[in-house]
Amino acid sequence: MLDMELIRKDREAVATALAKRLDPAEVNRALDELQRLDQERRALITEIDAERQRRKAEARAYAAAKRAGTAPESVAPEAERKQLAELESQLDEVQSRLRERMSELPNLPADDVVPGGKEANRVVRTFGEPPAIEKVRDHVELSRLLGLVDHERGVKLGGSGFWMYTGVGARLEWALLNWLIDQNVAAGYDFLLPPHLLLDTAGFAAGQFPKFYDDVYHLDRESAPRGQFLLPTAETAILGAYQDEILDTATLPLKRFAYTPCYRREAAGSHSDERGTVRGHQFNKVEIFQFTLPEQAAAALEQMVAHVEGLVARLGLHHQTSLLSAGDASASMKKTLDIEVWMPSTGKYKEVSSVSWAGDYQARRAAIRYREAGGKQTRFVHTLNGSALATSRLFPAILEQFQQADGSVLVPEVLRDRVGTDRLTPGR
Repeated sequence: MLDMELIRKDREAVATALAKRLDPAEVNRALDELQRLDQERRALITEIDAERQRRKAEARAYAAAKRAGTAPESVAPEAERKQLAELESQLDEVQSRLRERMSELPNLPADDVVPGGKEANRVVRTFGEPPAIEKVRDHVELSRLLGLVDHERGVKLGGSGFWMYTGVGARLEWALLNWLIDQNVAAGYDFLLPPHLLLDTAGFAAGQFPKFYDDVYHLDRESAPRGQFLLPTAETAILGAYQDEILDTATLPLKRFAYTPCYRREAAGSHSDERGTVRGHQFNKVEIFQFTLPEQAAAALEQMVAHVEGLVARLGLHHQTSLLSAGDASASMKKTLDIEVWMPSTGKYKEVSSVSWAGDYQARRAAIRYREAGGKQTRFVHTLNGSALATSRLFPAILEQFQQADGSVLVPEVLRDRVGTDRLTPGR
């Protein structure tokens, strides 16, 4: 969430940044309420502190009178004790309301992030050229022709929005995952295999709750009284694993990655852009994550984007990198760059990775800090995350970009040893 001190000191700058994502009138109403609650909270703290100091003074006077043998006066009558309890209860309520209102606001976009939606996204780099294909088949047709994905039995098992990799298709999917794991280890990221069921606190820490609470699969409260859900991305798990910790400054940047299936309620689309494995309720993804000092974060973002671009390039896929506008990026992120692969069947690019910098927004929600060198004071870390990569979109991009006139598909060179062949052919 945002820094209340920054809102106090420079409300205009906060309002200007938030207006990239929200209606300015809505921003001003939200900031008015936050400042009112903050003033109420500070006034209550002052009143409570004054009352506690008065009681301490009375207690000291009582003790001194007793030692002197004089008749001490009664300390903190019952009515006054109730008054203090009432003040503390009011403070709890105000702080709860303030935290709730703060949690609803999005992150402040970086200076170079422009307002607007998808139309305002800007391509910053392009790798290679679209392959020349005389007669383009889409990935769904190729998957069926080559026996790689069984969509019908996937639906039979899980319902709409599910599929099942089969035969050499399952081998290609697994080869992709294993290759990505090896590449991320080589880049200095430590490998994690987290639980797939997370507590609601992890969803709040990542900024997904409360706004996107209904986008994930939840266990019923009888089975999970503390609140549990199936993770929508390993980002949530990696961040949540370090909640309420003070990280050793010498270990920063802390680089982690995880492989998990991802579970989302969003429906698979019937539009050509969303067919096949492009969008569904369960898909595989490898996620990279960094915890950094504030001054390390900008360089970390560049390094992570370059790393993901390198992965897609080594697979031989034509792609581009786009800087997202404020309205198209996740509300939790200051800045996001998407790496997008070319899909010949639609003549469009499809995102296979979002690499994002959250600043200290997630760290505030998760209470993840570091201690400044030589001091006792703690500060919030910065967090960054990125898909490296989402295989359910790499898979169709490989099929479409490497398809041949005879219906076969060349296997990317880096995967051939793992798949066991250099070409996918019908009936194999």
